[in-house]
Amino acid sequence: MSEIGIELKGVGLRFDGRIDTQAGLRGWLVDRVSGRERKSGFSVQALRQVSLKISQGQRVGLIGLNGAGKSSLLKVMAGIYPPTEGAVVVRGRVCPLFEFATGFEMNQSGWDNIRIRGMLVGMTQEEIEAKMPAIAEFTDLGEFLDYPVRTYSAGMFIRLAFSISTSVDPEILLIDEVMGAGDVRFADKAARRMQSFMEQGKILVFATHNLEHLKTMCERVVWIDRGEVVSDGRASDVVDQYLAFGASGVRTSPAAM
Repeated sequence: MSEIGIELKGVGLRFDGRIDTQAGLRGWLVDRVSGRERKSGFSVQALRQVSLKISQGQRVGLIGLNGAGKSSLLKVMAGIYPPTEGAVVVRGRVCPLFEFATGFEMNQSGWDNIRIRGMLVGMTQEEIEAKMPAIAEFTDLGEFLDYPVRTYSAGMFIRLAFSISTSVDPEILLIDEVMGAGDVRFADKAARRMQSFMEQGKILVFATHNLEHLKTMCERVVWIDRGEVVSDGRASDVVDQYLAFGASGVRTSPAAM
């Protein structure tokens, strides 16, 4: 089998759609008086000419303001969004840790959802039953596993999803802000599990606003702004550039591709 990896070549992602123009009589009158023409469509360029290569064993952080394109980039890597231009090549079994509600039955117990989601992430029934005790222990949810997941807090929900998804031993782990959720004890456990993945030569890519945590977890950081790669390099260097930009509003270096 070829070495695991992710490669994006000139990737663009655009969302096109239409806006409902049925604003009623009041909207028509306002537009008529103001002379404004109501738009009937929209186009959003989420990613622009993104080229990245992530190799086996790398831990890569994604930083940027809200709406910069971090989540869109993760979803392109996961195969959830097909690019509208460019090419994406992913080699290895991908585990995306976002879209947490997908595959959960909200009225079923935590135990039931371990079985359901386990099958969705590719485990056999025998594998799920064998891993149930370890998954349950890792969640730290205790008796709450007997309750419907609709009663869970956001942090509890993420702990359950993380515990199930990472039990399949993924080769490529994509995370969107999971480290900022839940209590300190669970965040520490999650960090140790991801460290274990890295020691086995796997890939971790995660988007976060926690810059201090990012510097300890990653040796490489990619800064995204308005869908473009602004900088790509050593974690401490890119974080310093990002902080300087936040203070001055001026980018301190061009993208390093």
